[in-house]
Amino acid sequence: MPQDLTSLDRLHDIVLPPEVSWWPLAPGWYVLVGLFVLAVGFWAVAQFQKWRGNAYRRFAIRELQGLNDVASVAELLRRTALVGFRRQEIAATIGENWVDWLASRCSEEMRPEVRQQLSQGIYQRPEEDSDIGFLKEYAGIWVRHHTRSESSLQPSNAETVKVSEA
Repeated sequence: MPQDLTSLDRLHDIVLPPEVSWWPLAPGWYVLVGLFVLAVGFWAVAQFQKWRGNAYRRFAIRELQGLNDVASVAELLRRTALVGFRRQEIAATIGENWVDWLASRCSEEMRPEVRQQLSQGIYQRPEEDSDIGFLKEYAGIWVRHHTRSESSLQPSNAETVKVSEA
């Protein structure tokens, strides 16, 4: 019996080509991975610089915990402000002007007791029974959340001259 070309006995399974491999990647994927690595690197550097830039805040918060009189807290606020802002902006500011300046740099509203302690309490004799809880609370909030304006970040001409002479 001659074999019929259309016979079902002559059928074979379909042979599929081998699966396409994920590796090596196409050139576009290398570019995409490279851009991702660069973006993560820039983000990490920015976060590290921000962390280092806020070192004075962390130090002030640690020091604030051990203070127990109005004058010490006021001094800490002044030193913290001197690190974060231009010296000319802060050094000559005293009394109510100093308290107003502090209040203008923080979104938290200053309580009247704190305002009174900062403007007048530093000139009085330290009392053992004086309550500085609100003052320390506000000082902690101010240190953590004070905002720097762009004009306070740029050195004045006098500061530029001092740096170049040194």
